[in-house]
Amino acid sequence: MDMTYRRLGRSGLKVSALSLGGWTTFGESVVDQPLVDAILGEAFERGVNFYDIADVYAKGESERAMGRSLSRFPRHRLVVSSKVFWPMSEDVNDRGLSRKHVVESCERSLKRLGMDYLDLYYCHRFDPETPLEETVRAMDDLIRQGKILHWGTSEWTGDQIRRAHEVARLRNADGPVVEQPQYNLLSRLRIVEDVGPACADTGMGMTTFSPLAVGLFTGKYENGVPEGSRLSRIDWLAKTALTEEKLSRSAAANALARSWGLKPSHAALAWVREQPGVSSVILGATSVAQLRENLDSLEVTLTPAQRQELEAACPPTR
Repeated sequence: MDMTYRRLGRSGLKVSALSLGGWTTFGESVVDQPLVDAILGEAFERGVNFYDIADVYAKGESERAMGRSLSRFPRHRLVVSSKVFWPMSEDVNDRGLSRKHVVESCERSLKRLGMDYLDLYYCHRFDPETPLEETVRAMDDLIRQGKILHWGTSEWTGDQIRRAHEVARLRNADGPVVEQPQYNLLSRLRIVEDVGPACADTGMGMTTFSPLAVGLFTGKYENGVPEGSRLSRIDWLAKTALTEEKLSRSAAANALARSWGLKPSHAALAWVREQPGVSSVILGATSVAQLRENLDSLEVTLTPAQRQELEAACPPTR
């Protein structure tokens, strides 16, 4: 099936329904440029136009790798995002969402990517130590300078999102157009109850990450942790993901998908893609074969009854 494109909330920007993120692909440690080129090349050929990265992934090396790889393609055909918040050094000001860190981080991200502007620039978390007015104005200034086209939030609460829009309205500034939350069958309550309604009320789209719950909805962890897998390499992530509750609930959803003749990953990706307010589902891939398999989920459309059965088989965790 050909790629489909969706408006990012109420904005005029259109993003591919499936997109490619950099953390899983080349954001953990050592960057393999030939592999990055192969994965991004396949994504572009399959119609992916949205590529998501962050300064903190591999401490800037992921941005450099993505920039080198995407330089092969026409810039007007790409939607590129990066993020700011997490510490990039030991310096006291090299973190958070202060005007200083936002402006300087944007400049550094553009330099690493080799680009003149970002289509989207996310606040990677909410910063309780910086007045929201300062952050909103800094983002608005970057828009007016042409360094970013839109800004967004990631893992903010519904209240924080609404407050950002109120501040922007009062100061005649551009508010955020997109939120990037974790969203999958296990992690869905805060979206349904809080973040989703706030995005709908303010006209924001959602570009969601971790649709497969770091691999639980592929089925590969049902009989232990395979050697060389992501959860075999990252201890803190394994401790949060491989709980008895999450394993049993994801296994139930995977079994249900198989009973329909579907790959568990395809069912899980289709479920997220079809949720209200979702503009794009961000994929992670460590090989071209894995990317192809995930992109093939576009062939799958779940019925309303199937979506309900999946939700019943896999109650969300809190």
